[in-house]
Amino acid sequence: MRSTPDLYDDFEDIATTCSIQFRDFGGKKQFSGRIRTVQCRNDNQLFRALIDEPGEGAVAVVDGKGSTEVALIGDIIAAKAAKNGWSGVVINGAVRDVTDLSEIPIGIKALGVNPAKSIKKGQGAVDVLLHFGGVRFEPGHWIYCDGNGVLVAPKALS
Repeated sequence: MRSTPDLYDDFEDIATTCSIQFRDFGGKKQFSGRIRTVQCRNDNQLFRALIDEPGEGAVAVVDGKGSTEVALIGDIIAAKAAKNGWSGVVINGAVRDVTDLSEIPIGIKALGVNPAKSIKKGQGAVDVLLHFGGVRFEPGHWIYCDGNGVLVAPKALS
């Protein structure tokens, strides 16, 4: 994958960049794929169900509404996501088990950490249009992530 700055320079007419300053937590620091989305605040049940599906190289974009009150992913969900073929996850929320996350071969970007686990009521929605950080995250569009940030485009970029 080319760097997000290089992709932006070549595709700035169709690409958008996320203004949120995410931190990297996963074992992969550069990842990309088709977008799948989950909207949930402090409840990771729908996210867990999505990760149970074959990822086929996709990236799960999870809008936890910026809450860092609880973690939406930890080592168990991250390991399952890697095993099921997900390229990565981008979480507008928190993670936990950060030492273990760094050893799992998946990209993980999130706002921060909290050792508290989430609730499990199934509140939220899957594969819906999300907006945060000045970006529209649309299921089926493409996302590119590296140490420079997050870039989204309506098609695969090369």
